[in-house]
Amino acid sequence: MATRRSWDDPWKQYPASKPHRPEQGIATRKQRGEMATTWWSSRLVKLLDSYGLGARMQRGRRYARQGQLVSFEVQPGIVVSHVQGSRSAPYVVTVATTPLHDDQWTAVHGAIAAKLTFAAQLLDGQVPPELEEVFDDAGVPLLPARWSDVRATCSCPDGENPCKHIAAVLYVFADRLDDDPWELLLWRGRTRDELLAHLSTANTGPEVAPWWPLVPEAPLPIDDARRDTWAAPDSTAALTRLGPLDITVRDQPVTSLLAVAYDAIIADDSARP
Repeated sequence: MATRRSWDDPWKQYPASKPHRPEQGIATRKQRGEMATTWWSSRLVKLLDSYGLGARMQRGRRYARQGQLVSFEVQPGIVVSHVQGSRSAPYVVTVATTPLHDDQWTAVHGAIAAKLTFAAQLLDGQVPPELEEVFDDAGVPLLPARWSDVRATCSCPDGENPCKHIAAVLYVFADRLDDDPWELLLWRGRTRDELLAHLSTANTGPEVAPWWPLVPEAPLPIDDARRDTWAAPDSTAALTRLGPLDITVRDQPVTSLLAVAYDAIIADDSARP
């Protein structure tokens, strides 16, 4: 007669618990294949894959596609979500990152202001993929480079971090970036309105009198301490701030033609008595 195994026998295999399905769960729009389509979401998914977290992320991907999230909200520095698991009450998940402090945001604003077309795109409501390069230029990472840079918590009994609930929240976050990449900046500590308000009031160029250039001989309202700063502008630096322009004239890049014209204007102005 075979020995009957007890319920707590470590050798007996029990089926894995199945999560309850919420009636109106939040799911990713990508139900198969790649989890992301736009540059922003793809960048975050690739970063998650690079952490080497293996099967936990795969289980979280299934949860994200099944719609196990009951709520999802991005706040400055943190993502807060409720994820329905096998228990009756959803688990509380938070994914936090250290928001940039004021000095770091000042450096980011300066890097943005140094690229005129980039600032114009942001003011127009667009978030170019080059934003990550701007953050790098300012010495501030836009996305956490390591999993240890993220502070994630979940109220489930699983001792692993990330658990499948945390992973599901991250994949839903990446999915939402397809529609609203500004949520990534919000996670780093700045709302869309705060960033745009700073750019719209920032002084990104030399002061020019309202009557110039109608009266070129009129003096510009620049004090003596700043006059030498604008006395000898450099065409290369100016066009670098302007950024690349996808315009050609007779097969010549328009920036090359602008550089020649710019240097000629500078030379003519410096030759005046």
